[in-house]
Amino acid sequence: MTLFKQLRGVRGATTADEDSREAITSRISELLSEMLRRNGLTEDDLVSVLFTATNDLVSVFPATAARELGFATVPLICAQELDITNATPRCLRILIHARSRRSAVDVEHVFLHGASNLRNDLNR
Repeated sequence: MTLFKQLRGVRGATTADEDSREAITSRISELLSEMLRRNGLTEDDLVSVLFTATNDLVSVFPATAARELGFATVPLICAQELDITNATPRCLRILIHARSRRSAVDVEHVFLHGASNLRNDLNR
């Protein structure tokens, strides 16, 4: 742990069971909440958040879930994942940019559900 807050990136990914507003917002809410909890972050620590979704998820913007959780002041943006052959279907990813006292190696990246095997090198 460092004395001063540094800018850190926190990665996370999950999958939705189907392309529906409910499925996407539920999984994004779960993932975002877990990323914040595991890293001891609050909304005030966040600089910005990037959400991506594979092209088979089109029912709602993933950032909608963050807004529904009350994230009113954090800049959020959504993008589409590259359409790569054999990529994980219905995959949602989050990249949080946050101020943290944790060292880069102590940041906990979170991978849930069908995305739990995406980055075994980052999973703890």
